[in-house]
Amino acid sequence: MPNRLAGETSPYLLQHAGNPVNWWPWGEQALALARDSGRPILLSIGYSACHWCHVMAHESFEDAQVAAVMNDLFVNIKVDREERPDLDQIYQTAHQLLTGRPGGWPLTLFLTPDGTPFFAGTYFPKQARHGLPAFPALCRQIAEVYRSRPAAIAEQNRELREALAGLAAPPADSAAGALAAIAVDGGRDALIASHDARHGGFGGAPKFPHATDLALLLRLGTRGDSAAGAAAVTTLARMAAGGLYDQLGGGFFRYSVDERWQIPHFEKMLYDNALLIGLYADAWAATGEPQFGRVVEETVAWTLREMQLPEGGFASSLDADSEGEEGRWYLWDRDEVRALLGDDEWRVAGPCWGLDGPPNFENRHWHLYLAEPPADGDAGLLASARGKLLAHRQARVRPGLDDKALTAWNALMIENLAHAARIFDRADWLAAARSAFDFLSTALRPGGRLLATWRQGRAQLPAYLDDHAFLLAAAIELMQAGFRPADLAMAIELARTLRASFEDPEQGSFFFTAHDHEALIQRPKPAHDNSLPGGNAVAALGLLRLGNLLGESVWLEAAERTLHAMRSLLAAPNGGIATLRRALEEWRDPLPVVILRGPTSELQSWAVRLAAPRCLTLALPNGTADLPDALARPESAAVTAWVCHGVHCLPPVTRFDDVQPQLRFRED
Repeated sequence: MPNRLAGETSPYLLQHAGNPVNWWPWGEQALALARDSGRPILLSIGYSACHWCHVMAHESFEDAQVAAVMNDLFVNIKVDREERPDLDQIYQTAHQLLTGRPGGWPLTLFLTPDGTPFFAGTYFPKQARHGLPAFPALCRQIAEVYRSRPAAIAEQNRELREALAGLAAPPADSAAGALAAIAVDGGRDALIASHDARHGGFGGAPKFPHATDLALLLRLGTRGDSAAGAAAVTTLARMAAGGLYDQLGGGFFRYSVDERWQIPHFEKMLYDNALLIGLYADAWAATGEPQFGRVVEETVAWTLREMQLPEGGFASSLDADSEGEEGRWYLWDRDEVRALLGDDEWRVAGPCWGLDGPPNFENRHWHLYLAEPPADGDAGLLASARGKLLAHRQARVRPGLDDKALTAWNALMIENLAHAARIFDRADWLAAARSAFDFLSTALRPGGRLLATWRQGRAQLPAYLDDHAFLLAAAIELMQAGFRPADLAMAIELARTLRASFEDPEQGSFFFTAHDHEALIQRPKPAHDNSLPGGNAVAALGLLRLGNLLGESVWLEAAERTLHAMRSLLAAPNGGIATLRRALEEWRDPLPVVILRGPTSELQSWAVRLAAPRCLTLALPNGTADLPDALARPESAAVTAWVCHGVHCLPPVTRFDDVQPQLRFRED
């Protein structure tokens, strides 16, 4: 018989609906049962593409004897971290406080009935090994400690709650000084010091893309910081040539298990690829490197082919496993490849993809990477080989698709897809971004309030800070790719909701959950970039840009309050806040606003050429009506550009070559 997860929409929770474990979804019923019965809670957090989540499920949660122990001793709650990032943030932080180590997935915690964790870990095997206790034995030990040591647990819980409260938001520190005195490139030196000049990336294995840090270094490089630029370009080139990148189908895997980017952890996440599409588009615009342009083209093609849902939105992830084995869909035997290719194709593909060397995955299989580029004249043969292998791979048993649409992750893809569409002048990419945006605007707002997740016609869960902030950024990028009044209206609505429902009225900045969200043991104000950009940073950036576009001080002041609330964090020379530093930079030196007016047929070429410079561009065709005062400009028979720096607008120009000098203009 299925357990209580059978009525959920999350593919991850549904994976566990047939377990003999008496799982509950997170909710008041489960929490009330724990309170009324006096039993502790076993909380398990994971996601559908997670390899070690699958391993623990197969070993323990599908085992009737282990399930009997769990059911007898605990109220068991299963959470999809992608649907409930609020819970995941809190309990990952609690894990680090309790263990002194970073967490991960599956995250395994034991809570008192009020939701406070008193023991935490990640993966536990069914049988003791590698220094890890056997999960059934651990369950019995935890239950005994809970029964016999209530006073010690209560004291530890009190200390943990105090620590969580202190970490909920960086304290405002008057000693940090004025915002204007804080260096916007703080953290740059630490990134350069940890940069791997040979293989790219930062530090040793495992290596993650760190898209927001690379974006910071790339921006610094375009302004003359050669070391920062070289670190960004080297890393992007090595990532694109390695096995982190799917050399056949396009798109990036989650991270590399080795320092050379050769062998990945094979799950593909929508958010990673969204951020990397925008980053590689900027890198191509800055360098003209063909490899970077190819990565954008192929990754967008993968996104539209593999991840776009019929309704217009995007699915969340592709599993790391297929047929119960990690990476099986992507791995090759050399003889298999040789049999699929012609002689000339094999002559090129073998050395290019490392097939002429020893197997690089578990000493049995080959995972393709670009060991060497094709010689002049051989690119066509490599492309032909790629097509044959991709077609053969498509016939294999595919990895599972988590087909829920998450508002925040979709918003990241919309923003970066629209940005790439501007840079590459791709109307089809823009159309896909708009389709997804319109899907979110309707399917994820069934009653007028934004929701966080959707699957198979069912939207649910109140949206978080990231959902609103990322969607605001997406709306602003879409407006620059091609103005639609509805996108502006949506941006204003999102900005109003951020202020009304998420802003801390006393100290500034934004909580991750809305004011009417359920009470949890912590209410964080996230500022750091992790796998996603920091929600407060993106909110500040979006409000700054909307305020500058519309000349509305209410948005500018909310962004400034956020930066003031985070100034102690900004003043420290630490990493992990590249997006927040970008917001500080734009607060100090606002982006020029370029308003174009004229015939639709002529506006596009101007808009494309203004896609990469550091500015906000709105191309408003003749006939666009009901514009706010800040955007209203007279219609023109030829394209006319108005460049504004803050409240100061320069005289209009009708020659494109006259725009660039005005972009560099700064008032004394």
